[in-house]
Amino acid sequence: MNNLKKAINNKLLLTILGISLAISAKAADESLWDLAHKNKSVLSFSTLFTAQNVRQYLTSDERIDNAIQWCKDTAVTHVYLESFRGGYTPNRDVLLKAKTKFLDAGFQVSGCITTTKLGRDSVNGWSFPCFTDPKALETLQSAFEFAAGLFDEVMIDDFFATGCECEDCVKARGDQSWAEYRCDLLAGISQKNVINPARKVNPNVTIIIKYPQWYDNFHNRGYEVVRQSDMFDKIWVGTETRDPDNQRWGRKAQYEAYFIMRWLGKIGGEKCGGGWFDPYGTTPPTYLEQARQTILGGARQALLFCYGSLQNDTGPENIKALRKEIPDLFKLAELIHEKQPRGISAPKIPNSDGGNENYVYDFIGMIGLPLVPATEIHKDGQAFFLPVHTAKDPTFAKKVRDLLDRGAPVLITDELAEKMPSTLKERMGKNQIINTPKDLWELMDILPEQLKAIRRAMLKPFGIEFNAPSRVALYLFDSDTAVIENFNDKPVEASIQFKQASSISSILSIPIGSSLSTQSNSAAVKLLPRSLIVLRIGR
Repeated sequence: MNNLKKAINNKLLLTILGISLAISAKAADESLWDLAHKNKSVLSFSTLFTAQNVRQYLTSDERIDNAIQWCKDTAVTHVYLESFRGGYTPNRDVLLKAKTKFLDAGFQVSGCITTTKLGRDSVNGWSFPCFTDPKALETLQSAFEFAAGLFDEVMIDDFFATGCECEDCVKARGDQSWAEYRCDLLAGISQKNVINPARKVNPNVTIIIKYPQWYDNFHNRGYEVVRQSDMFDKIWVGTETRDPDNQRWGRKAQYEAYFIMRWLGKIGGEKCGGGWFDPYGTTPPTYLEQARQTILGGARQALLFCYGSLQNDTGPENIKALRKEIPDLFKLAELIHEKQPRGISAPKIPNSDGGNENYVYDFIGMIGLPLVPATEIHKDGQAFFLPVHTAKDPTFAKKVRDLLDRGAPVLITDELAEKMPSTLKERMGKNQIINTPKDLWELMDILPEQLKAIRRAMLKPFGIEFNAPSRVALYLFDSDTAVIENFNDKPVEASIQFKQASSISSILSIPIGSSLSTQSNSAAVKLLPRSLIVLRIGR
């Protein structure tokens, strides 16, 4: 009898093993295209064919078929076909044929416009247009009328700004500041020369404004994110942080992609659809971090700019690495879907100047403080990070005093401290004022004991203790999910404690290999280089 029972049990185990192997084999055989369609309600991938890409890659059936296959192999389910860039407009029939082929292959298809080379070159304005040039406005309007006749959705790439200081612009500015003048100018043009003409051609057209990643300089170049986000149907976010050591691309902190995605999400709400990043100045590790940060930032779509650039230089290696990680990126998106970030309120008031602290939020996030971007100083926050941007609020000193009176942890920068009344500044403890060096990357060298003290004070209201080296970020979602991300090129050890937790478990590691050891409500984490781990917190 025992032998019979043993035989039956062995047979049952073999059956279960066979089923498990079959399921695993099926999952392995599942294409990224199939996986993408299963996850579209949570996250989708898209790409853009610039006007020049259309000319190079979409002018024959064979080239279009190659592009379609590349997109399917990369989980891309939505393509944007650009009808104007750098003064060039592709042939209408070419655009229509490409649109039809992609639609027939099961893709969503939208249009795009990049507002460069509209008319005369700017004076001291980089590649941005001069919008006091009548020819530029005529070309701009014509481009949107053309696009609206082809597509029901059109995105504007991030050159819809200006830095021109020509005689006409100086005269038109009058006694306004450059920021005030440019914001008023672009808001007016948005309605008169973009939205109205496009809707006259196609009443159903949806127009997306895509903001670049340089959020601390938006207003200086005419991006008025409150007014324009209200005017346009949707907003997109530039999450192209690139390699942090790359001098050409601004030495951006990887956390910036998360911060700007969440900040513009506060402003745009449901209008905020996706994040857009590129391969320039990247290697696979930084390219993948752009994707992870975009998803952690709450993007519902990740746009891979652009098809042509992803065929050259570091593009193919980046895409090879991305394809391997896409299944886990879908899992990451699902795990935080509809969850709200929680943590330290970090107000970046729209149109506020950062002085010597431009983009300081990104670096504070890189030292393990979980920031929740805000647009104003909220009285109901539990802890606050306040840089000099906060001084745009004329009542900021009173608000800081009120926060201190009720015992809320407040971390301010030295530049904001200098703008405070001396009596208020004296109330701040030594670990409540953080010195911001000229090169903000030097914050990564903050002394371990100082960093530990800052974290302890700022995380106390949340019942959390967190210890890790710098360049390790912490993200909190609702009360049951946390993400720890290592931006270092070497393995690191971290520890975390949730005082109200009953258990802590690892539910995702990207890539596989980071480990977690737990004891009641605390955990020790060993993180691989350039990796993240998602924790589930039991209550």
